Amino acid sequence: MANKSSVFDMIGPVMIGPSSSHTAGVVRIGRAAIRVLGGIPEEATVTFYNSFARTYEGHGSDRAILGGLMDMKTDDANIKQAFEIAKEKGLKYSFKSIGNASVYHPNTVKLNLVKGDRKVEVLGESLGGGLINISTIDGFNADFSAQAHTLIIKADDTSGAIAFIASVIAQEKTNIATMSVSRKGKNDKACHVIEMDSGLQAITIEYLKSLPWISELIYIPDIDL
Repeated sequence: MANKSSVFDMIGPVMIGPSSSHTAGVVRIGRAAIRVLGGIPEEATVTFYNSFARTYEGHGSDRAILGGLMDMKTDDANIKQAFEIAKEKGLKYSFKSIGNASVYHPNTVKLNLVKGDRKVEVLGESLGGGLINISTIDGFNADFSAQAHTLIIKADDTSGAIAFIASVIAQEKTNIATMSVSRKGKNDKACHVIEMDSGLQAITIEYLKSLPWISELIYIPDIDL
């Protein structure tokens, strides 16, 4: 069955900047990444790939990613002053560019973020019309859009884990839209990424966090909420 297009897909988001791929999508990648990190970073290393590497300064993708990392929405006029605001907030950042990375989507950005003792690496793709895909987190395949409530669970690669997590979510009558699991090796850590149509109660999230075989749980509501 063909996917249905929404009005958003056709006309794109309300935004600051000339390009939905190079500005709005980049802002959303930044906003998704800070939810993986758990807050606005103290340090950020931003690597632009392929098309982004050639155009990020002229199209304002550098300002857009800093705006997203400071949790600005796509239509926030402060994105234009993102460099100055980042300096005021003490956000240390650097930009890199790699123009010929054939394994990556044409509009790809990698974020290495630091906040206190926590470090994360997020690889995001801007798909056009402001739509994004978070393709990897800390080397695990992720592939989520940040348009749905998303649960990211790093856990021991144990038998029955997928069914158990799904059963806990089902108790809240929350519909699972997509679920993917990746692992770095047999019996190694696995990363579960679950997109849901509605959110989870705090008590359910805390219960899952308390399980001894779950090492990390990240809950990301729809980033436009």
